[in-house]
Amino acid sequence: MASHGSHLSLEFTAGRGHLRVRVLERPGLWLSTVEQDRILGHMRNVVASLGIGDLTYGILSDRSRLDRAIVTLIEDNDSGAPVAFNAMQALDCTLRGAPVEVIHLGLTAVDPKYRGRGVSWILSGFTTFLLFVKNGLQPYWISNVTQVPAVVGMMCEATANVFPCPNGRRTFDHVVLARQIMSRHRDAFGVGDDAVFDSERFVILNSYTGGSDHLKKRWEDAPRHRDASFNAMCERELDYGRGDDFLQLGQVNLLTLWRYVAHFLPREAWSLALSRYAFALTEYAALPVLQWLRPAHAMGDLRARGKRS
Repeated sequence: MASHGSHLSLEFTAGRGHLRVRVLERPGLWLSTVEQDRILGHMRNVVASLGIGDLTYGILSDRSRLDRAIVTLIEDNDSGAPVAFNAMQALDCTLRGAPVEVIHLGLTAVDPKYRGRGVSWILSGFTTFLLFVKNGLQPYWISNVTQVPAVVGMMCEATANVFPCPNGRRTFDHVVLARQIMSRHRDAFGVGDDAVFDSERFVILNSYTGGSDHLKKRWEDAPRHRDASFNAMCERELDYGRGDDFLQLGQVNLLTLWRYVAHFLPREAWSLALSRYAFALTEYAALPVLQWLRPAHAMGDLRARGKRS
């Protein structure tokens, strides 16, 4: 693991050494233009492999969004060909008078040839919880926009305080953040200006008009969740003919990290994932504390000033 300023730059192998994984936090701020173009090209190649047409929103249409992106890119270690990616976005919001960042889960895509080959655990939660560990185990908000019952259920199961969810509760914080996301950040997930947000149900009506058009699904084609309650909620609340989405908001905390490790992380990946989490916790939490406790060590403006005589 390496850091560029305070930003993550992690690389490791997975899939018994056949896959190369890179996690890049805000690469637009520190990665070379050539390397940025290579990463964006790989992402577009993965999207092309899906056979759904171009997606013209988020970082796929605006390179400047790499400044606020957290990209997980998986490549074939032998050929260097792109296999899969997840592109999250840090959304600036305000909550209770203080600035907060909501991490939007963003677009995930897997080349059909590589499905079922050990990439799902990386894309479904690894980077989300790596950010949690990197931030010193401080809880943070995440958002998700989807009409897929399987994804709705995964969000409800893997994070805390989620709304909408079959047993979820809408709070003041949910409403404040959701309204800001819809008023300021809808282009990050491909929702057009003409889409209407139902703040009671957290449903985006006519959602697929802002560059994500090719992701719209019929109810018959939307992957189901093993828990029928998520399927029933989606069928009841969403109009698939019109193209509705849920805007889900939840929190990542220590309990959700444990839930991910215990229930979603494959046993064969435990040592790999936990070692990366341990490195992140040491680099971004333990080491700064140790340095602070060494008063003889110069830290410039970071060292608390002594009393003036």
